[in-house]
Amino acid sequence: MALVLAATPLGNPRDASARLKSAIEDATIIAAEDSRRFHRLCADIEVTFTGRVLSFFEGNEDERTQELLSELESGADVLVVSDAGMPTISDPGFRLMREAIARGLEVSVIPGPSAVTMAIALSGLPTDRFTFEGFPSRSAGARLALFEKLRHEERTMVFFEAPHRLGDCLSDAQSVFGTERRAAICREMTKRYEETIRGTLAELSTWADTNEVLGEITLVIEGATLDSAARSADEMVARVREFEAAGMDRKGAIASVATEFAIAKRLVYAAVVDANKMSK
Repeated sequence: MALVLAATPLGNPRDASARLKSAIEDATIIAAEDSRRFHRLCADIEVTFTGRVLSFFEGNEDERTQELLSELESGADVLVVSDAGMPTISDPGFRLMREAIARGLEVSVIPGPSAVTMAIALSGLPTDRFTFEGFPSRSAGARLALFEKLRHEERTMVFFEAPHRLGDCLSDAQSVFGTERRAAICREMTKRYEETIRGTLAELSTWADTNEVLGEITLVIEGATLDSAARSADEMVARVREFEAAGMDRKGAIASVATEFAIAKRLVYAAVVDANKMSK
């Protein structure tokens, strides 16, 4: 009995590994995010399976996880595949893997295509350190809050995004990270219409607003410059003091700087408090 998580092609079936093909042929149970796409994949890579195919997607993940664990403990070999790329990466499988490990069951992973690492390589942005942030929230407020938390993130950032939300996402990104921050849109990777658009956030935002955006999107954004948080705090404090020197009260000065820097007032207030502590 074993649980196997296997990476599947992002789009080009020729990226299927020999190990993936063998695992499909040998599995007792195949947990597939979309059974129709799994059948199409098998046809494309000319593999025949005899295992039972079960749907395994976000809507039934909790219930199906318990079922699959029972099958594993009864001696089944379970293969988990998502629509594309590695299961558990913004796809079902994490809970099952975690629980299988906790129960001492045998687990393994068949490596292969990854939209995250492929997009970083295509972007031309630093690859030595990066962070994967998944899908930003559909809500504008929550999306802005996420970007605000990442304002001073120095690692390259990778996001997945739906094509119809890309324009709004890029608009919010440039309002927080700045119009000159470099980024890349990686679209339809490994597929016929694969395309990578590189430039500043302002340039990518214009591209998204003036083109029909289709297909799977991975967005890569450059990290902040080293020690940008400290520099920004110093700049905020200096600007508050400029407003105060001009006759504005502190509350008004903080509000004005928050508007000027497009950040929350509490962040400006905290920078001023910290600066006052340091000066004593």
